[in-house]
Amino acid sequence: MLQEIDPKSLTDNVFSLIGDCWTLITAGTRENCNTMTASWGGLGVLWNKPVATIYVRPQRYTHRFTEESDYFTLTFFGEGEYREALALCGSKSGRDIDKFAAAGLTVGEAACGAPYVAEGELILVCRKLYRQELAGDCFLDQSLIEKNYPQKDFHTMYVGEIVEAYRRA
Repeated sequence: MLQEIDPKSLTDNVFSLIGDCWTLITAGTRENCNTMTASWGGLGVLWNKPVATIYVRPQRYTHRFTEESDYFTLTFFGEGEYREALALCGSKSGRDIDKFAAAGLTVGEAACGAPYVAEGELILVCRKLYRQELAGDCFLDQSLIEKNYPQKDFHTMYVGEIVEAYRRA
């Protein structure tokens, strides 16, 4: 059972949560959504609000849903749990398969209507505040482009206010 929590009560190590355990970014509606695995992102405070920052490449199917939605969600799992599902959601496109069915996952719906992955241990519901396409000429360390963007397919960055947070009891 999920219990609503105050985002400020989080004590998780965000570097491990995002970089090691990964997250599922989900956007759209309960009836029409997509999810993708991410290991880049951030949690913090911006504009006096608790926020999450995500990065989605424009060619990802989830990009369209994130662009068209007012909200996105982040779903986190316990370490090692659902690793196969996360790998599938990071390597297959929702254009080609129903990722939820293929990964054995279920769509939940937050109070604001945003879809999330119901099996998660921690769910953050974020209202989009800002978006910006990363630009090559803004990189101060140009080696990052060679390493991460050989095709010049820069991510779109989204900053979302964490408006709801849930933890599995």
